[in-house]
Amino acid sequence: MKPLVIFGCGDIGQLAHHYFTSDAGRTVAGFTVDAAFLTSTEFCGRPIVPFEKVETRFPPSEYDCFVAVSYCQINQFRARKVAEAKSKGYSLATYCSSRATVLCQEPPGENCFILEDNTIQPFARIGRNVTLWSGNHIGHHAIIEDDCFITSHVVVSGGVRVGRKCFIGVNATLRDHITIGESSVIPAGAVILADVAPFSVFRPDPSELSSVPSHRLRNL
Repeated sequence: MKPLVIFGCGDIGQLAHHYFTSDAGRTVAGFTVDAAFLTSTEFCGRPIVPFEKVETRFPPSEYDCFVAVSYCQINQFRARKVAEAKSKGYSLATYCSSRATVLCQEPPGENCFILEDNTIQPFARIGRNVTLWSGNHIGHHAIIEDDCFITSHVVVSGGVRVGRKCFIGVNATLRDHITIGESSVIPAGAVILADVAPFSVFRPDPSELSSVPSHRLRNL
């Protein structure tokens, strides 16, 4: 395996460095960000170089790349950087935790970030550039298309299709055999029971503050 250069010097970049080195046995040689955001020369004890010239310091013939970016711009920024890294000639690494249960027949695509305690059942398919934070259930025959970000403890039931560039918040539940249209935003705690049109945005349903203070609860 080639050593890695990681795009991104935020929290996700630090986590990618940790997971790749401590669990996947990969060597991280350095980091890269766009020159406009280069504020230091080092991150996690490794050099940072401008992305515009990354192939000079870390040639794609000798290094793989991983784009460690969040769901900003509804995943469009991460998708764009993946495309730019590929245009520079890089192969894109995928991290799949040794503590995830991955039973699907096809391996996840490139630049995926699949953390611990995910369960991916048989016949599910995971596209490229998909982030599955910890603790999700991806049911049998479900399809997660490219460039999605699924947070934690999400239930994607059997036969669900999640379109490209979707964001799904923590503890959301998607019932079986529905389709979530591309670039949709599903908030934390949502329960989705029917097909969702592309570019849909659902409002969260936050808990309401009670007028009863906590010290009175013992008397109830």
